[in-house]
Amino acid sequence: MGGCDGDGNVDQAGFGKPMPWIGVYIAAASLACAIAMAADTAAGFRYRQLWFPSRYFALNAMSLSVITVAVKLSVDLNTPMPRREEQLAKLSSSVLICTVMGNSMPSLGSMKNKELLSNVIALAILVITSFVNICIQLGSGAIFDFVMEHAFVMFLMLLLLVTLSFSSMMVPTSKRYLDIKYYEMHEPTLKDSLSRSCDDVFNKLKEDLLKYGMMAHSCNPQFIVARSVTCTASGALCLLSAVTLAQAMLRSYLASWTFKFDYCHGESDYQWSSMAILITQTIARRGNKSYKDEFKPEKYWIQQFIEIKERPFNLHIRSRRCRKLIHDSKNVVLDMLIRIQVGIVLGSKAVRLISILFMSPILLFCDLCSDLRKKFSPPEGSASKPDFSQYILHLEGEEELVHVMMRNKCDTIERWIEMGKNNQPKHLVQLLEETDPRGFPGVMDFDSDAVPPLDSAEPPNNWTLPIATLTSIAVAIPDIDPSARKRLLRGVREALMYVNIVEERLCAKQELMNARKAASIVFMGVDLFHKWLDVDLRKISLQVNTTKDVLEELACTAKDVFVKFKAVPTHGHLMESTSAWPVNVRAAHSMYRISETLLLDCESSDRDMSKRLFEKLSRMISDIIAACLTNLEHAIFIECSRSGIEGRTEKAWSAAILLGRTAEVMEILSQRELPCLGSDQLASIDEWRAMTSVP
Repeated sequence: MGGCDGDGNVDQAGFGKPMPWIGVYIAAASLACAIAMAADTAAGFRYRQLWFPSRYFALNAMSLSVITVAVKLSVDLNTPMPRREEQLAKLSSSVLICTVMGNSMPSLGSMKNKELLSNVIALAILVITSFVNICIQLGSGAIFDFVMEHAFVMFLMLLLLVTLSFSSMMVPTSKRYLDIKYYEMHEPTLKDSLSRSCDDVFNKLKEDLLKYGMMAHSCNPQFIVARSVTCTASGALCLLSAVTLAQAMLRSYLASWTFKFDYCHGESDYQWSSMAILITQTIARRGNKSYKDEFKPEKYWIQQFIEIKERPFNLHIRSRRCRKLIHDSKNVVLDMLIRIQVGIVLGSKAVRLISILFMSPILLFCDLCSDLRKKFSPPEGSASKPDFSQYILHLEGEEELVHVMMRNKCDTIERWIEMGKNNQPKHLVQLLEETDPRGFPGVMDFDSDAVPPLDSAEPPNNWTLPIATLTSIAVAIPDIDPSARKRLLRGVREALMYVNIVEERLCAKQELMNARKAASIVFMGVDLFHKWLDVDLRKISLQVNTTKDVLEELACTAKDVFVKFKAVPTHGHLMESTSAWPVNVRAAHSMYRISETLLLDCESSDRDMSKRLFEKLSRMISDIIAACLTNLEHAIFIECSRSGIEGRTEKAWSAAILLGRTAEVMEILSQRELPCLGSDQLASIDEWRAMTSVP
């Protein structure tokens, strides 16, 4: 029988052969955890934040699965592991669990309530399972060395689990409180921004960004948890567990060298892979920062328990005694949980205070060096920075953090703006500078009312589709310098990045969705393959004799696409609403109208027609782009001010980069005179055309 030897007994000879490769799998999972935590640490240093964000190593289903694989050694009950490296690897697995809990704690802030509950429960199951398995191994003798270290790390493991679990209870309350404060500050900030008239749009937007950046950063859900006293204490406990592992490793190696101490003889099934596990798990360590605070628990720590306590039980039980017993039991349990929460907070404050006492000489030395550097460095000629401390949103007991957060966040926003300035769209700037800066005539000229309509219903215009269609025609014009075509394509490619941002923020109407899709498809075909839909523009340019022939060919092709689609009986319901037109039909309609408009002013006998038409198309494209990008100020303001609490910091950063990248563009556009339209009307190209057509 398979699996048995000649005597009928189970043949176990091959059972341990895959174990080294399982060890490699464990080492790979540990390395993945280490890389993710190192990436978070690097991001914190790169952006000069006061904390290490949980971007790559957050508490979720995927990370918990990887952690479960990484700590397999600590739950392996019966595999013999007699060597020093293998006993240390078991200890390092326990320390890794502690490190994971400390490092992933800020990610609690970015979770919804149900997600928060499920992830904390899943982590608790993993930690308790590991704890029980380690206890079994200590009792069975599978773990025979570093017993005191294991006991101490297990205590830290449970303490970290309790701290993390109770810290999650303050997340909904603190997020709700700071979200209310954000909207209370948002209204006066918005009114102040709208009331200020300033010729320097860039500096006005920069000031608004600094304000909203302060508000967004200070109410960042991950930062709320990261600056809490329990997270600070968790960092200290993680560091303590890492020190415990370090002293165990040092003691074991020194003992073997000094006293010729020998471990048990024998070979583990994991063989050489246990050393790889030990190395990868040892490098996955880091801590958090600390700040001084008053030695008392703030109300938001227990607010969630108080709300649950005040909420009545809706139980359909007839017996009054049973209802009263359940109600009293609930209050007793919640009172106990409140006392535990208060104890955890006070204990965390004590740990933080001890950490500060140990770190105070280093901090004082750093402050002294900073003061000396300021004293001997030449004075800066720039004016002092404005005080935006009123825009720092903070919880009870965080008053001393305000000036630290303000200084850090001001510098961060300005760095993002400078980063954007170093990556400005030079081809777009060149396209805008080459055209006439007086007004925006191309917005009106690209589509004439003299062109007969293809259908009784005319779809609304958007910004991107006319730009893509005009660029397609420009590529098809014969006898044009290839370098001029290339410059135009580069400028339009850069412009569409910002035009799309304006449309996404300010023109997100359902009726324009197909037009935007058509524009992206048309320009991708022109940019990559020099094709409009399936029409080869280069082939048309070479086959026809004159520029007028090119326009007639494009208009005829576009009309055929539209008419053929309309002629199909089953497409009748789609033609009833212009928003339901397919992408190719929408693109064909735009090509037909623009080509026919250009034909109204086209003479076949004019030899310089190609050059003049290309210049005219470039001017139209530039004018439409310029008219659209006059909405950048509004789009940037919307980008940084309107988002959920979880995404506000990223929105503020992206708005700062966008402001830096478009600084020169806004400087060019500030020289043009805008029509007398409101901000909502300026975002619509049809409103521009309606205003321009009024005599």
